[in-house]
Amino acid sequence: MIHLVLLSGGSGTRLWPLSNSTRSKQFLKVLRDADGNHVSMVQRVFGQIGSIDADIDITIATCASQEESIRRQVEGGYALVLEPERRDTAPAIMLACANLALDQGADGDDTVIVMPIDSYADQAYYDSVVRLDEAVQSDFAELVLMGVEPTYPSSKYGYIVPAAGVCWPRRVERFTEKPDEQTARELISQGALWNCGVFAFRLGWLTGLTAKYLDCDTFDEFRSRYSELPKNSFDYEVVEKALSIGAVSYAGEWKDLGTWNTLTDEMAEHTSGRVVVDSKSCENVHVINETGFPMVVAGISDSVVVATPDGILVSGKEASANIKAEVNAVAESRPMYEQRSWGEYRVMDSSVFPDGMKALTKELILLNGGQLEYQLHAHRGEVWTVVSGSGEVVLDGVTQRVGAGSVVQIPASTMHSVRALDSDLHVIEVQYGETLVKEDTVCFNDFWKD
Repeated sequence: MIHLVLLSGGSGTRLWPLSNSTRSKQFLKVLRDADGNHVSMVQRVFGQIGSIDADIDITIATCASQEESIRRQVEGGYALVLEPERRDTAPAIMLACANLALDQGADGDDTVIVMPIDSYADQAYYDSVVRLDEAVQSDFAELVLMGVEPTYPSSKYGYIVPAAGVCWPRRVERFTEKPDEQTARELISQGALWNCGVFAFRLGWLTGLTAKYLDCDTFDEFRSRYSELPKNSFDYEVVEKALSIGAVSYAGEWKDLGTWNTLTDEMAEHTSGRVVVDSKSCENVHVINETGFPMVVAGISDSVVVATPDGILVSGKEASANIKAEVNAVAESRPMYEQRSWGEYRVMDSSVFPDGMKALTKELILLNGGQLEYQLHAHRGEVWTVVSGSGEVVLDGVTQRVGAGSVVQIPASTMHSVRALDSDLHVIEVQYGETLVKEDTVCFNDFWKD
């Protein structure tokens, strides 16, 4: 049995402002499938995994903020393991393997293959899991990596340097992390491979290592003590300490679409939203506009322009790979857009008044049948204005029908919820008070039971 663990925890900072902690790069529908439909990286990957000719089950390891995005984009056929907190890839993989062993009842001799959920590669990349399984089960090494055969001397990737010889799998001699171009060229001449973050091993091997940090009888206990695991990458915490490492090579298309420079190479269109680009003065320009305001772009080349409620980016494509520090300095802690189980919301405006009162305006879109949690806020009131659709609102146990033009006043400490009936429901929500924070929310059981 092959257990495929897909890692989906990153916030995609280098793709700001389109990507944030809840709407990460892997969920952006900027690619096309074979039928021409817009798909995300996650949807593309699941389609490719479904074509693998092998007995495989899938576990997704992610953070709680990405749960709704995954459930909305991928239907069933996988186990979902949520990190209590972000602690890097080593504890995330340990948590997923603990779930396999303690909750799913997987055998210790089974093969586990860990892959990023956002790799952009051809089908042969995913078909290689069969070769990885064969290498693990042959006991050639306790840990087997997959490496990509380089197509050019890149300084952006780490390199797996194999020992001399032609055996398969190849024994790994050492690793070199992001060398300069000349060193990369020398490494390639020695047969080095790009490290694409794919790890394979027997389940029992990793759970045995994990027990040195955290030894639990149940998965619930393991998850509750998650903070005791070392906050470190899998490469540094596990790979570099492994006694024997093998490598399986892959020759084919593979890209890390983690920067605007690489992502735009695969985007289906050069523009999105209300955009006019002067084709006479612009060359190799990608523009994304999610604000609803018109945008005109002229006189720039080899650049990306992105405008969302989270911010605006104007950058040369090459330089966009190095914006992480600048983004961390200016990005708002509160995401301006989120997908939820009931639908989605977008922050439209935020204001602070001279008397200390604050106001936050959101657009809520509840999908037909979707409902907010039954909740109250101790320190703020809210006003809901229904723009379109129909639904039902409850205030302290009293329900009322609402439709386009309905206005609902929700004083502080009032239990409330809303659900969409017969159609999607569009609501403008205005929060007002001296304190407007997510923590000022007390949730109760759903008022309307399914």
